[in-house]
Amino acid sequence: MPGVTWEEIAGLSYAKQSVREITVWPLLRPDIFTGQRRPPRGLLLFGPPGTGKTLIAKAIAAEDNATFFSISASSLMSKWMGDSERLVRALFGVARARKPSVIFIDEVDSLVSSSLGEHDSTIRVRNEILVQMDGVAGADANESLLFVGATNRPQQLDDAARRRLSKRLLIPLPDAAGRREMLTRGLADLVHAIGEADIGSLLQATDGYSGSDMAALCREAAMGPCRDPGFEAALLRGVHSSEMRPIRLSDFEDALGAIRASVGPGELAAFEEWNRNFGSFQSQAAKRQAMGGGGNT
Repeated sequence: MPGVTWEEIAGLSYAKQSVREITVWPLLRPDIFTGQRRPPRGLLLFGPPGTGKTLIAKAIAAEDNATFFSISASSLMSKWMGDSERLVRALFGVARARKPSVIFIDEVDSLVSSSLGEHDSTIRVRNEILVQMDGVAGADANESLLFVGATNRPQQLDDAARRRLSKRLLIPLPDAAGRREMLTRGLADLVHAIGEADIGSLLQATDGYSGSDMAALCREAAMGPCRDPGFEAALLRGVHSSEMRPIRLSDFEDALGAIRASVGPGELAAFEEWNRNFGSFQSQAAKRQAMGGGGNT
């Protein structure tokens, strides 16, 4: 069971609340969410890489105390005729037997993409997954089984798969509050001399960074004291960790030169466009613009 709680996921307050409303509550109280309140059985988490899509899927399973199946495309593919379809049927069969269950497939577009070509084996696997996903959303309103797919390329999803993943949620880059929380957590177990003014300048410098970019930035800055002249000689002398100098703003400034944002503006625009056309929820930026506000997510 993946031990990830919602509190461990920094930022993404809107995304986390949206996911809880459509997944966690119905799985916790299936007696309430029946009939017309029956929740969707397919959820798509899409957005730039490194924004926390996998962590959200693990948090769903952890809060519900559900059986969590994390599946990769390679684990379902076989060179033997018919084996891949049998693996897909076995996966869904075991998930139904162990419900409440969450089936999570990262990079789901690699299995149900519209650009897979006309290979017989890939078409059969794709069709079997789509049939089983229909079974997840079958007549049993109390079937506590959720299919979650994550992708960085929602544009490549097959139309039939997009229909079955009826809830489609954009997981955006962290906003300033989320990046502040990530910086605070990254420095929590380190001796540092980073003040509030330094945090403010770092938030401006990291606009457009993903969660994984922020984690890499903190790791790179933490190595700053180890790169000081004479540190190797101090290691040989047996220097204690408490004798190392604190991390300074200059270490983060050096780290910013090595760790750059991994998502470009053009990619963000493509995600926003797909969200406007097919997403189930407006992003926070779109909501603020609709209300006459502004700001970045």
